Amino acid sequence: MKRHVRKVAVLGSGVMGSAIAAHFANAGVSSLVLDIVPNEPNAAEKAAGLTLKDRVVRDRLAAESVKALLKAKPAPLFSAERLAFIEVGNFEDDLPRIGEADWVVEVVKEDLEIKKKVLTAAAPHVGVETVLSSNTSGLSLTEMASVLPEALKPRFLGTHFFNPPRYMKLLEVISTADTAPEVLAFIETFSRTRLGKGIVPAKDTPNFIANRVGTYSLMFTLRLMEQMGFTVEEIDALTGPALGRPKTATFRLADLVGLDTLLHVAENVRQNALEDESRDAFAAPAFLREMVEKGLLGRKVGAGFYKKVKGAEGSAVLTLDLETFEYREGKKASFSELEAVKSIDDPLERLSKLAFGKGRAAEAVWKMLAATLWYSAMRVGDICDDVSAVDRAIRWGFNWEAGPFETWDALGFRAVTERLKAEKYELPEWVEALYDAGAESIYRRENGSLRAPSAKPGVLASVPVDPRAVEFEILRRAGNEIRRNAGASLLDLGDGVFGLEFHSKMNVIGQDTISMIMTACKETETNGQALIVANQAENFSVGANLMLLLMEAQEGNWDEIDAIVRQFQAATSRLEQCAVPVVTVPHGLTLGGGCEITMAGNAIRAAAETYIGLVEFGAGVVPAGGGCLRLYKRNVAALPDPSDLYPALRKTFETIGMAKMATSAEEARDLGFLRPQDTWSMNGDHRVADAKDLALAMARAGFEPPRPEWEIPVMGNAGMALVESVLFNMQEGGYISEHDRKIGRELGRVLSGGNVPGPTHVSEQHMLDLERESFLRLCGERKSLERMQAILKTGKPLRN
Repeated sequence: MKRHVRKVAVLGSGVMGSAIAAHFANAGVSSLVLDIVPNEPNAAEKAAGLTLKDRVVRDRLAAESVKALLKAKPAPLFSAERLAFIEVGNFEDDLPRIGEADWVVEVVKEDLEIKKKVLTAAAPHVGVETVLSSNTSGLSLTEMASVLPEALKPRFLGTHFFNPPRYMKLLEVISTADTAPEVLAFIETFSRTRLGKGIVPAKDTPNFIANRVGTYSLMFTLRLMEQMGFTVEEIDALTGPALGRPKTATFRLADLVGLDTLLHVAENVRQNALEDESRDAFAAPAFLREMVEKGLLGRKVGAGFYKKVKGAEGSAVLTLDLETFEYREGKKASFSELEAVKSIDDPLERLSKLAFGKGRAAEAVWKMLAATLWYSAMRVGDICDDVSAVDRAIRWGFNWEAGPFETWDALGFRAVTERLKAEKYELPEWVEALYDAGAESIYRRENGSLRAPSAKPGVLASVPVDPRAVEFEILRRAGNEIRRNAGASLLDLGDGVFGLEFHSKMNVIGQDTISMIMTACKETETNGQALIVANQAENFSVGANLMLLLMEAQEGNWDEIDAIVRQFQAATSRLEQCAVPVVTVPHGLTLGGGCEITMAGNAIRAAAETYIGLVEFGAGVVPAGGGCLRLYKRNVAALPDPSDLYPALRKTFETIGMAKMATSAEEARDLGFLRPQDTWSMNGDHRVADAKDLALAMARAGFEPPRPEWEIPVMGNAGMALVESVLFNMQEGGYISEHDRKIGRELGRVLSGGNVPGPTHVSEQHMLDLERESFLRLCGERKSLERMQAILKTGKPLRN
């Protein structure tokens, strides 16, 4: 069988098919995307004299779907250049070409008969070592396999990608009785490593795991809304972040998925899960059926439970009144129970307070939780072999903070079980056995290994562990934390590699962080071989402690601000010039000071999903931790003609002045935040292990730290004059404000090397001093402080 995947064939170019091809392109894998031949040429093709004999007409459906990837939101591609990895064709002319592929993925309409028809047609052309899979959200793989030749059945399986494939971690992998174990293992390994997926094996049952439990939870919520008289907005207020779930909550999620799709998924369980004691719970309420009949299908048609409209005062979101079926102005939900817990940061602690609280909202939260926990418990052994599969599927497929059984444990296994019993829930035998044995939790740790119950009473299964996923918390429990303060820690990662971890709120950079950077460098130089800067919070760092800076500026503590900036510059320089290799490992939001720390690394191993930028302009200041210096140096190094510095000055000025933020690690490389040789991990869980390998390789290759540069080429006054002319034209054209122009002048001054005749050369310290001076001057501007206040209050930049 195949040992590598260099090319895939995607059968079906709809929203899902083209997005799957896009994510293979992100992984550097070429694809051939096929779809049906149109019935006839469209008007434009007819006007051009084209007929159904022309390939441009015959390939149109696939070509249009692939082209649409460039405008899709959120972006399915890391960059527009990735489109070059995708080739298009059609079923009639190109089906024989799927023999070139290492993996063929069928992604046609979610209709069993259509899928069987396409698989029947494709089977003769599948290579003798090629893997064939169906992307289905819940149809029977065994039934699909029935139309395949015996020789192909061992290489056939289900691969359920969640939408959008680039961003959703979950990949449910479903085998049939004939799927060869080595084929299953191959697809799991490739998908985990190259596609960055979290793999959950599922049984061949209707809707598999995530959609089975998630849809039950959603359908129960719809009925509860009717029973308790809640509004659409009230249910979304209760089922979003308050429950540790995404902001899409219930009805925004339904609109996003599509109400027709939701109805189809629910009906699939109701009609085919004949052994499910709760299959009638999947029957859609009358209002949902009526919405589908009226074409109110959600975002794809612009109207569902919510509808966005444009008015004289801007856009507004209307809500569907389920009594009148007319759209009305939105009504903000208000619950005293939610107000009481909103200051609690820990989502599970917040959920516990809600679930065991008093009041109408607390009652609803408990009822929704109780139903979901009970149904999940009943399905163990039916849809999966152990509880951890359900938790991983729900966390990765629906982006819940915790899966059902993790939630059960967080609320208290015995307390929840007793309450379920008191409310006459009939619990499965494995839960009863666990409770009767005196267990305090569902999960338990034995000899350092996490174990979870299976459907067989008393039988525990080891929770699958990804060997490339380094868990800082496990290292901490094992005594590997060397140093710690309120903002950061230093961990021993083994093999002479130390890890510098941030853990302040939002990983803002303050005095504790700066202090630990200096400690980490010294400790690693003394006792280690290499240092990586990484953490496992949602975001790497959102930047400097803006509140602290604002307070100091309002009180006129300029010496204090000057000292803070000098210390931060010293910390980033210390990282860059450390005697051992330093690898920075950004992920998620990596903004402002977080970006500056990242750029100070001798190498960067980013998560593919890194959203990085020097965004200080929006806060009314310029980067002052070496960000201007390092981005400018990288752009100078990329110049085809070193004697012409203006392209480097302009690119750096635009990147910082427009607060450009990369939306992928690849785009970060294009913007200069990553160097051409810097790399990324497709699987974010692997980034620490990958960075450790890189750091060790650098150490073993005889790493030499860079020295401070004394000869940085700058344009001097000539560069400043060019910047000033651009700013003047932009203000005259109404594109920027007077204060934007003032910040722009300071940025131009830094990047030009200050008030010096040019072209000339300046030192790194000279540019760092310019950064610091400009930062201090701007902190003294009222309008800059107003911008800081706006960001702290609203999270959005103010253009004043």
